Amino acid sequence: MNKLDKLKSIIKSYGSMAVAFSGGVDSTLLAKVAYEVLGDKAIAITIHGNMHAGYEIEEAKQLAKDIGIKHIIKAVDAFNIENFVQNDDLRCYYCKKAVFSTIQEIAATHGVKTIGDGSNVDDLGDYRPGMKALEELEVRSPLLEAGLTKQDIRDLSKQYELYTWEKAAFACLATRIPTDEEITEVKLRKIEKAEHYLIEKGFVQFRVRCHGDMARIEVDPEERIKFYNEDFMTDVDKMFKQFGFRYVSLDLSGYRKGNMNNVRKEN
Repeated sequence: MNKLDKLKSIIKSYGSMAVAFSGGVDSTLLAKVAYEVLGDKAIAITIHGNMHAGYEIEEAKQLAKDIGIKHIIKAVDAFNIENFVQNDDLRCYYCKKAVFSTIQEIAATHGVKTIGDGSNVDDLGDYRPGMKALEELEVRSPLLEAGLTKQDIRDLSKQYELYTWEKAAFACLATRIPTDEEITEVKLRKIEKAEHYLIEKGFVQFRVRCHGDMARIEVDPEERIKFYNEDFMTDVDKMFKQFGFRYVSLDLSGYRKGNMNNVRKEN
């Protein structure tokens, strides 16, 4: 049995499923296959919190419409989540616990018991305290259970003609802020504006890290050459300062997955 058939078999065994749907590469494939296998017994639930970029939510809406799956969007105030603002080592755990508890409540009102998320094999090699919350809430990870890697997911997404097959990986905006540095609405929104600006400039894989009033831009090593232009650097500096940053810097090491895992607020 190949991985796709295994994935379909796993999903079919649920009878019904609510996909935690962000509109990213992983959850989009999961929603597509779930709808293919379960039809109207599959739904997609998107949580729209302060830690999410507005343009990502809009894209999720369009993707769900393209797939045909029933899509539910629930707005939540992340600042009501215990220990979210303090941003300690377990911030992701607290956030995931609250978010997926909300997804479970919504799913229950639609008669759906099984919640599925987009975790895959490659996620096992990264520091993800939120995985503990998923285990506690008995959230299923069909892509992981079927043995799919990130590349498998991209390959299958291309096969299904999902344009997300080449979409860059993005995490919630809170991951741009060093551990133990307070999360505020102002910081999240200026990060959102800065990253959207870089998207419009054609950057694919990057992060805008927020260190107080300084922005540290990480871009894929192959994209760093785009900054070797005085006019462009001036424009970026000008725009980022309009967004609320006082200082703007480029990380010469480039973007690396999990680059903030060991970065803490400087005392």
